[in-house]
Amino acid sequence: MQDSAAVLPSAAAHDEAPRAFDVARLLAPAQALTVYFAGTSLGPPAIETISLADCFGRVLARDAVAREDHPAHARSTMDGYAVRGGDHRAERRVIGEIAMGAQPTRALGVDEALRIPTGGALPAGADAVVPQEDAERTGDTILVHARVAPGEFVTQAGEDIRAGEAVLGAGRRIGASELGVLATLGMVSLPVYRQPRIGIISTGDELVAPDRAPGPGQVRDSNRYALAGALAALGAKPVHLPHAADTREALRAAVHDGLDACDGLVLTGGSSVGDRDLVPRVVAELATPGIVVHGLRVKPGKPTLLAAAGSKPIIGLPGNPTSSLMILEAVARPIILAMTGQTLRPPLPLEALASAPFAGREGWTWYVPVRLSLFGGALLAHPLALRSAHTSLLARASGYAILGETEARIEAGERVAVYSFVAGGAPVEIA
Repeated sequence: MQDSAAVLPSAAAHDEAPRAFDVARLLAPAQALTVYFAGTSLGPPAIETISLADCFGRVLARDAVAREDHPAHARSTMDGYAVRGGDHRAERRVIGEIAMGAQPTRALGVDEALRIPTGGALPAGADAVVPQEDAERTGDTILVHARVAPGEFVTQAGEDIRAGEAVLGAGRRIGASELGVLATLGMVSLPVYRQPRIGIISTGDELVAPDRAPGPGQVRDSNRYALAGALAALGAKPVHLPHAADTREALRAAVHDGLDACDGLVLTGGSSVGDRDLVPRVVAELATPGIVVHGLRVKPGKPTLLAAAGSKPIIGLPGNPTSSLMILEAVARPIILAMTGQTLRPPLPLEALASAPFAGREGWTWYVPVRLSLFGGALLAHPLALRSAHTSLLARASGYAILGETEARIEAGERVAVYSFVAGGAPVEIA
């Protein structure tokens, strides 16, 4: 990420008026992202090499290319007897047993068989396996009643992965199954993208720390912890920066220091157009190119701000808990994913039936929290009333539905697409 020092003015410029900037206003979320990515340059994240044991949740910076076939040798898929396929003699002589993990040293001859476990390597001369339940053994002889074709109950060498094959592509986030594949191929150190450090700044005189009892007009700062969880789930490294009071000096210092310390910033509160909403003014003063989008045609979350200081994104979210998390889903998610180096793919929804009408407003995009339940084999989506200040709302939601600008209403019984939150949600209720 580009260092922010080159785009920050000196202290002598603190009292200058904000520079002029072209700002796109009241765009739909998809339009806002198009404008934002066109007007900014986030730059490729840095690459580091780490051990396989530390790779969970990280993003591959280069393709993981197999250096060898897997499996390296033909293997049995059943407990039984290694034989020559196509040899239709019913009786075969058992000449020994293949130990698990051992490479057979003796080739198999005509009318011969070797006892073999599931996963055992086939000896030279064998190309099929007779399952033990299909063989009748007496002493050192087996009687096979069924015809055995070559390749039967055998995994061939390289059948799973071929040497030179790109098993995992760059931009792939490494989960449990990916770790297993990488370990199988002997990849003990891997190039991954460095996790971007995203600073979180909560603004507002009304906020107090969670360990303090709020007084009249005060609330505990819940946004920074919810956002930190969501950012971590996306693959970023959240950084808790000091709270900023509702003064220009305090906010300016917080943003300035945050840009010095982090690869990007997320601010909550103060992004609207009121007299005490100082985020737009301070960001315009400090950052170049500055504000790219201010205001979205979306509910909840109209006063969202998207800006940049050089290659460092600055995302201004509403102060209301529900709004801030919903807007993170709507527009911040793709920006953060791009910073982590992950391949951008649209989230895949579940299809459910609306249990009650979903109401939006034509010309606006609505994000509606949804509770899911399973009743009589049908997945039902229950819309939850939007109460931006209700912190528990999203904890009770399994996901969210999106009503587009031309879709002001979904009737009960109609199909609705439900998207998962980045950091999970309430479990599906079983009725």
